[in-house]
Amino acid sequence: MDVLEAIRGRRSIRAFKSQEISEEIVEKLIDAAIWAPSAGNIQPWEFIIVRKPEIKRGLAEAALDQSFIEEAPVVIVVCANETRSSQGYGMRGKTLYCIQDTAAAIQNLHLAACSFGLGTCWIGAFKEEEAREILKIPYGIRPVAIIPVGYAAETPSPRSRRPKSEIVHYETF
Repeated sequence: MDVLEAIRGRRSIRAFKSQEISEEIVEKLIDAAIWAPSAGNIQPWEFIIVRKPEIKRGLAEAALDQSFIEEAPVVIVVCANETRSSQGYGMRGKTLYCIQDTAAAIQNLHLAACSFGLGTCWIGAFKEEEAREILKIPYGIRPVAIIPVGYAAETPSPRSRRPKSEIVHYETF
């Protein structure tokens, strides 16, 4: 699958088959994520791989009761190391660059998962402090996204996109 096919074919999946995902594939997803660009090559990302049902259940509850998180065989929580980014770029590193950098890593993870025939969903709606507590995340590390990963048990249709004429500007706004 080429990258444009993955970009256009990827969907947010909220129903998963019970089929397990090998450690090898999870490693490849992380490899794809860590090759994302980052400000100053600081690489401020941290990844928590979750397979235990009780932890997935807690994350689903923290994510405003999005119970489909529990169905996924693997959940990857992507965190931003604010401390690491701030050492290179001060407050802008802490409040912006580490978020941009982890977002790039998350997109790589989604596209790699799609190329392996896996479904994912980018979940940003969650109670951060609850997730921090469940996963024992230290301060200075911020959970940014919860990504359930599994073989899709649904095939959502593509969603519409805004026309380029509304969003593309040349030379100035």
